[in-house]
Amino acid sequence: MLGQFGSAFFTLEQYMLVKKVHYHQKSKLLDIFFENDFHTTLSAEFLRVYSPSAEVRGHGPNTAKLVTNKKAVSISKINPVGHYAVRLVFDDGHNSGLYSWQYLHQLATTQETLWQQYLDKLSSSKATREPLINIKMV
Repeated sequence: MLGQFGSAFFTLEQYMLVKKVHYHQKSKLLDIFFENDFHTTLSAEFLRVYSPSAEVRGHGPNTAKLVTNKKAVSISKINPVGHYAVRLVFDDGHNSGLYSWQYLHQLATTQETLWQQYLDKLSSSKATREPLINIKMV
């Protein structure tokens, strides 16, 4: 996909390159800084719930899985994949999704809508964000 910025042409993929990713362990927030000076912050829970993996998204139309009980989930590792994505490893063992820069940008720009849709699905399914077992680290 091509776009125009001033008099220079760019591909959408080039425009959405990420220059820095920073994870805050205590707050469980991931800061993402794009080349176009766009910055966003996404929670580990949001990223886990909207994992791009087939395990979560499903293998066809209307086969997405409702991910529950992830309020306390953390990112334990961030692995770069080429110059186009990262693989996030979560402390619940989930590690099968590649988060492309384009997908992260899409999540960032639709975060409020996606989050409300998730909360609505939880409510209608009588499910919860709360962990199954409450663990307190001292």
